[in-house]
Amino acid sequence: MIAVPQAKPTKISESAPRVAETESLDWVSVAAAGSLFAGGLLLLTGNRRSGTVAAASGAALALLDQQDILSLWWNRLPGFIDEVQHLLGQVQGAVEDISVQRERLRAVVGK
Repeated sequence: MIAVPQAKPTKISESAPRVAETESLDWVSVAAAGSLFAGGLLLLTGNRRSGTVAAASGAALALLDQQDILSLWWNRLPGFIDEVQHLLGQVQGAVEDISVQRERLRAVVGK
């Protein structure tokens, strides 16, 4: 009689995560990416209306998926607008200074 050692059956550990549970897809992100990709392709092929609709729906899905970032941007928007207004005021002042200098130069050269 030959004795063959038998291996103990391996148990699946309860603490080990299952593949299906840990690798679930975020279907909203997949739909947004697919819609944006399809919209881009449609725009490249010359289908403006359908491409615009597909791209807009993809952008809307992406914004729906990223609501926390969108609300953060929305809250910071007034500060950005104030900064742009300040920058435009500085540009306007610089243009007025250049205009004054141009008139002075014309008056000197024109004599």
